[in-house]
Amino acid sequence: MTSNVNPTVRRRRLGQELRRLREEKGMTAEQVAERLLVSQSKISRLENGRRSISQRDVRDLCGVYEVEDQRMVESLMEMAKDSRQQGWWHAFGDIPYSVYIGLETDAESLRVYEPQTVTGLLQTRAYAEAIIRGALPERPEAEVDKRVQVRLRRQERITTEEGPLRLWVVLDEAALRRVVGSRLVMREQLEHLAELSRLPHVTVQVLPFEVGAHPGLNGQYTILEFADASDSSVVYIEGVTSDLYLEKAYDVQQYSVMYEHLRAQALNVEHSRRVIDDLAKEYAR
Repeated sequence: MTSNVNPTVRRRRLGQELRRLREEKGMTAEQVAERLLVSQSKISRLENGRRSISQRDVRDLCGVYEVEDQRMVESLMEMAKDSRQQGWWHAFGDIPYSVYIGLETDAESLRVYEPQTVTGLLQTRAYAEAIIRGALPERPEAEVDKRVQVRLRRQERITTEEGPLRLWVVLDEAALRRVVGSRLVMREQLEHLAELSRLPHVTVQVLPFEVGAHPGLNGQYTILEFADASDSSVVYIEGVTSDLYLEKAYDVQQYSVMYEHLRAQALNVEHSRRVIDDLAKEYAR
């Protein structure tokens, strides 16, 4: 059963609170693990929100931290209960990047750098099918279709009229010139991209080849920011077999500075849209 409760965000907020309690107690994760006869990695995963947490875990940790406020204990246990509910994406079965989807679903804004392809939130169905099929050549058609459906479902954050996701995307010129699927697919994709770029909450800039070396040469990344002040920003880097989530203030700051340089070096919004429109016409020939 799905719920309006976002389990990823609940786990993350609960983990932050448990880390705060541990640090106030002056204990290390290793010391807590020794007291509870569990691994240090379990404590770390609970605190960073990457692992489901039970009400019993919360009770035991509050005991170690000598939390005397019973209302706080009950509140944390309720958060643990909520964190074990299912988000909308669980209806699609096992999704490798489900943690990211949970964060994206709750994010207020995204800053994305894409060097190779049009970012997933702005893809057409045909382009998404071609991208996923090309990236996963040995996966069955059913899995490709499932991933396409999830991608299209995620795009509702862009098209909704109530509190849409603010999206800023810097696309390398290579993403526009790489023919994915066919020239017809590319024409449709670039026309769709130009249309979405006119939405007030969507900004698209093109980083031209002529820029040469730039801060994004190490690859794609996304910076997620949240409306709740208690939720720190997250840098997401997609991997082949595992993904990387950076939440330390220093790391987020470094990637934010890199992004500012990319935005400064990219074409402005109007020029970018003209480039996209011109390329779409080229694919129509």
